[in-house]
Amino acid sequence: MWVGMRLLTVILACMATQVWAHPHVFVDTGLKLVVSDAGEVTGVEVQWRYDELYSLLILEDMELDPDFDGKLTEVELMQLNGFDLKWVKGFEGDLYARAGGKALSLGVPENRGTSVVDGQIISRHYRTITGAGKEVQLKAYDPTYYTGYDLVLGVGLPKGCKLSVIKADVKAANAKVRAILGDDMDRLASDPNADWPAVGEAYADEVRVTCGAGS
Repeated sequence: MWVGMRLLTVILACMATQVWAHPHVFVDTGLKLVVSDAGEVTGVEVQWRYDELYSLLILEDMELDPDFDGKLTEVELMQLNGFDLKWVKGFEGDLYARAGGKALSLGVPENRGTSVVDGQIISRHYRTITGAGKEVQLKAYDPTYYTGYDLVLGVGLPKGCKLSVIKADVKAANAKVRAILGDDMDRLASDPNADWPAVGEAYADEVRVTCGAGS
């Protein structure tokens, strides 16, 4: 996701000594599904609550909250609003949807507002989901596992839908990382600019939603 150059420099400096502390950014996540009158899934509202350290770095990088009281003025909130929706080309929004074994297209993010509560930045955005029908599987993850998404804010469902969550097999995910890295473990530990393998999906819980008759 988007970060300013000064913030990126700070993060990379931290990575030099904490490479194995993946993920580096922690985001409490909530999903709220939207369905049509016919019971077909048409979109999802995403809520991200950033960890306190990352929130502080964002505010510092954007030169907001200069008195460090954790409260933003109306003008400052307007400046912060949508800060995390300036997506670079190729960024998928760290949310992936599938139905019937096929990847689904998610629309561009529509800003639903940003706030700061107890020192943590909370943002919301909405994305349309095309081709889901009455069933959809969702995973929130950063492929590189630099950012960790935890569905602690829950999954909201309209009436007539049911939910199941398949928890990630962390032990298997850790084994996958060790198998991929092999002799590269020492290189990654000493090089803050090294690319982390795309293992984020292995650590992601899967949300399964079924709507309509019989759900």
